[in-house]
Amino acid sequence: MSSSDFRQIALSGEPKKAERLFRAAVSAFCSLPRPSRREIAQLEDLTLPLFDDVSSESKRYVAAALSECEYAPTGLIRQLANESIDIAAPLLIRSKALSDIDLIALIGRHGMPHARAIARRPGLNSAIADLLKALDRPKLVHGSNQPGEPAAAAQLQPETGWSAERVRQRLRSMMDGSARQDFADPVANACEHYPQLLRTALDGRLAVFQTALAKALEADLSVARALTETASRLPLLTAFKALNLSEERAFLLMATLYPQHFDTTESVRQFLRQYRGQTRDAALETLRGWKSGTPTRFFGDTRSKSG
Repeated sequence: MSSSDFRQIALSGEPKKAERLFRAAVSAFCSLPRPSRREIAQLEDLTLPLFDDVSSESKRYVAAALSECEYAPTGLIRQLANESIDIAAPLLIRSKALSDIDLIALIGRHGMPHARAIARRPGLNSAIADLLKALDRPKLVHGSNQPGEPAAAAQLQPETGWSAERVRQRLRSMMDGSARQDFADPVANACEHYPQLLRTALDGRLAVFQTALAKALEADLSVARALTETASRLPLLTAFKALNLSEERAFLLMATLYPQHFDTTESVRQFLRQYRGQTRDAALETLRGWKSGTPTRFFGDTRSKSG
């Protein structure tokens, strides 16, 4: 189908013209054996403006079709992957357009439904596989056992092989090379200090990250130390919001610094609730207060046992 055919559909008075154009564009694209960059960009330019006007059924059709395409438009794939699992599943399982960092962000945003589909990907990065095992493993509910049931409680204890340092090392290796560079590309309104924050977080030395954080916040090192050493993670989330980090980038930093805090689905949901519940203006006002006062006045002297 030519571009003139697409224009004819778009200009027609049919009520489902967006549906027809959306499907026809993707069908034509999938028939190309090796689309050029221009053709990939054209598909994205054509379909993304229609995205909110098409039905879930059309999105499912397109997601299934594009999941088999080796050269698919990344923006459209990411948009579809952020839909509900009944739409996103084929892409989560098969699409090569989703990078490892995309997958981590999707797990952080959508939780276990997306995570279980991602777990079915052939050749899944071992760092992500470890994260999925940590999220999906059974948890012991403290205080729920009846007297005389210590053996049953012991059987419910999770495996101890998964550790914060192990996941940090795997995330660090995963981010090496092109994956790290791709994710550090600047985006609109992004924090210019993010690449340095990510590098220092992956290095695993808290003192180095604290120095980078102090520079990013234009604050004293004592503020950065207090933010990262207090038992609560909420002040650090506020700092990330003040830096205008997207929730995916904030989650990646938090999961790299404190992976043991994100070993359940509920902990990921809580992170998203807390991060989305703040506005940047309020976070900037809080940051100004931190800069003008003594850090322990806001955070106390309690240090995080997880480091």
